[in-house]
Amino acid sequence: MESSFKRAAEDIVDAGRRLDALGFAPATSGNYSVRLLNDEVAITVSGWHKGFLKSESIMRVGMDGQALDEQKPSAETLLHTSLYKKFPQVGAVLHTHSVPCVVLTRLMAGSDQLLLEGYELLKAFPGIDTHNVEMSLPIFDNTQDIMTLSRQVDMVLENKQNVSVYLIRGHGLYAWGRDMAEALRVVEAAEAMLACEVQIRQIKGEKI
Repeated sequence: MESSFKRAAEDIVDAGRRLDALGFAPATSGNYSVRLLNDEVAITVSGWHKGFLKSESIMRVGMDGQALDEQKPSAETLLHTSLYKKFPQVGAVLHTHSVPCVVLTRLMAGSDQLLLEGYELLKAFPGIDTHNVEMSLPIFDNTQDIMTLSRQVDMVLENKQNVSVYLIRGHGLYAWGRDMAEALRVVEAAEAMLACEVQIRQIKGEKI
């Protein structure tokens, strides 16, 4: 779904307030975007606290990740544009940093996926209408080489067309949807299930 820049900026500002209130955007972490017309993307400007975004906190980039305005986009812009190029139906992408995601992925050293199964909240993911399903979320090692990471993500998602979330170890998660409302729903559901996974392992005393 494509959007006007004004509407996209409003949606991103509102999403920032929501995700900050939930504790998913500490300091200046995270980045959010919306697909625009003409192969353009509205995305958060680098360095802004996501709970205090304003209209000037949002800028435009091309599908190649290059700035179209005189501002600096997020360092992880390519992780957004690669999703838009790969999935034409995607209209919004959200990247959060939560304590459960960071803790769980750090403890799962060496694992390249997290299996979620039996959660009612899995029905918040697009295309899922039952809790009786398994969903494998890819885990990628954190790196500052965003171009390499974007290629790794692209290759893995080629065989996971039904996935709408992936995790970066010790860093955070990326989630997407047809519009901002769906992307927010996916993020909140994913973050809740990650928090459950952490607590389950703590209660069981499991070594991950």
